Amino acid sequence: MNDVTELVTDYLAIWNETDPAARRAAIEKIWAQDGTYTDPIAVAEGHDAIDATIAAVQGQFPGLAFKLAGQVDAHHDIARFTWELGPEGGEAMVVGFDVAVLTPDRRIANVYGFLDKVPTGF
Repeated sequence: MNDVTELVTDYLAIWNETDPAARRAAIEKIWAQDGTYTDPIAVAEGHDAIDATIAAVQGQFPGLAFKLAGQVDAHHDIARFTWELGPEGGEAMVVGFDVAVLTPDRRIANVYGFLDKVPTGF
């Protein structure tokens, strides 16, 4: 389980990484080449699209940070976890729940995201 928790921590760190080169290197490290990200607002297939999606979210919520909210629950090749997006030390503006499907070599194959709390007008 510790390796999955570490992978999820690294995944959330990518959403906070604002340096494009560092973010891309991290994506290439933990995501499968043909990995996908799907939530109610976005669908991203492959490293280029995942990188662009993360950059767009950062542009929409500048200065806010993602953090793990609770423990990672995992079995076999599936992990689920809740995350929060908000100002450092402040109340979360957005709360979500992701399910990650992992490859046999413990990279991210797919993430399915759900939004539990979103700001008005989002």
